Amino acid sequence: MSERKSQTTGYYSTEELLDKSSVSSLVVRLGIPAMFGQFFNILYSIVDRVFVGRIPETGGIALAGIGICAPALTAVTAFAYMIGIGGASCMSISLGQKNRKRAGEILGNALLLLLGISVIVTAVLLAARRPVLYMLGCSDAMYPYAEVYFTIYICGTAASLCGVGLNQFLLAQGFAKQGMLAVVIGAAANVVLDPLLIFGCGMGVAGAAAATVISQCAMAAYVLFQLCSRKMPIRLKICKLQWNLSRRIVAIGSMSFLITLLDNLIIILLNVALRRYGGDVRGDQLITCATVVQSFMTIVFCPAQGITSGCGTIYSYHYGAGHYEKIRRTFIGVFVLCAVYIGILEIGVQLFPQVFAGLFLRDGSLSAEASASIRMYTLALPGVAVQYALVDGLTAMGKVRYALPLSLFRKLVYIACIFVLPVIWDIRFVFYAGSISDAVGASFSLILFFCAVNPRLKKELGYRRTDHR
Repeated sequence: MSERKSQTTGYYSTEELLDKSSVSSLVVRLGIPAMFGQFFNILYSIVDRVFVGRIPETGGIALAGIGICAPALTAVTAFAYMIGIGGASCMSISLGQKNRKRAGEILGNALLLLLGISVIVTAVLLAARRPVLYMLGCSDAMYPYAEVYFTIYICGTAASLCGVGLNQFLLAQGFAKQGMLAVVIGAAANVVLDPLLIFGCGMGVAGAAAATVISQCAMAAYVLFQLCSRKMPIRLKICKLQWNLSRRIVAIGSMSFLITLLDNLIIILLNVALRRYGGDVRGDQLITCATVVQSFMTIVFCPAQGITSGCGTIYSYHYGAGHYEKIRRTFIGVFVLCAVYIGILEIGVQLFPQVFAGLFLRDGSLSAEASASIRMYTLALPGVAVQYALVDGLTAMGKVRYALPLSLFRKLVYIACIFVLPVIWDIRFVFYAGSISDAVGASFSLILFFCAVNPRLKKELGYRRTDHR
């Protein structure tokens, strides 16, 4: 009976995969497809910016307008990761505890939460878009471009949140390839539609936003189809909203949400500092450089987050099962995979920053300044691998009280640099804030983890350990 059930639903085979496979093979099997999935995911924003930056005459200011929108739009996506990561972690912990019924209820509640949040966020941001954009550092010259892009993008909030949020449940059930394909479908649609709508239909910035929304709808449709299919161990079904489960989902996912909001705050503060100390003309130029820098950092962050999201089910499942040794090996495996990926990017961007800057900017002098900004920002990039392995691993196990200080300290260092560096140096050197915070933050995280967090985790799971393999 159990063998037949494994063949028809895949549930027992998924459970067996997590129980019997080596941790290193699981990290590769789940982490790499999710990494490539997130790499394709960045095409949503990167491709928009590449094509918008090449619009004749207005490309530079239009690109800056999109950059101004980025923190608010990323904050919207943060709701998807809050519910997706929080729900997927709860599901994996339940599966580790062999509670399949609760795992299904968690998935159903996550869908209801995503839809409810979408309605509220769409209504609020459409009503308040003008003050929001000016609060983010928008100038009068940027506003027409930023407002069009922002309005159209926000109209697709439901598709964006459901596609990104529910995709985490594909990863949680071991379907990393399907999760990657969902993102590839959306990214491929965006690549095709961007030039068609921006240049072919003459829609400009509006075409870039419309292409993104249509692509997000395609991704959401595919994810919903997969989660409702018979091959899913835990299939998506409509159920009654349960406040206890919803609170648990939000409690775990709030860490991811808070981190994203703080990252957006950092971008906002950076833009405000560039505007304040750079003035109107130079400020716009430096904000354009900051947009290019953040575009590169998206290439760093999104695939690294893909690795940790794909491997999150390993942390959660073995935490639910009480396997400390496998959790320890997962930390090591995820760090190595992130470090290899980020290390390659570090070498490339330090040697050839002009190649990346040239993708967005046609102006030679502005491209050169953007290249220098990228170099300043990324001197300590490998520190990001430490942060992702530790913070996201602890979050996947529901250990928000441990993960929060590790992430928060790095961001506080960054904010301090934004306020201090422009006072003692020329404003362009504020880009060193990224390197300083990466180096100091990673050092602090390693010390705190090995001296305080890991001993407590080991003590907690040592009494429940059932597997020494």
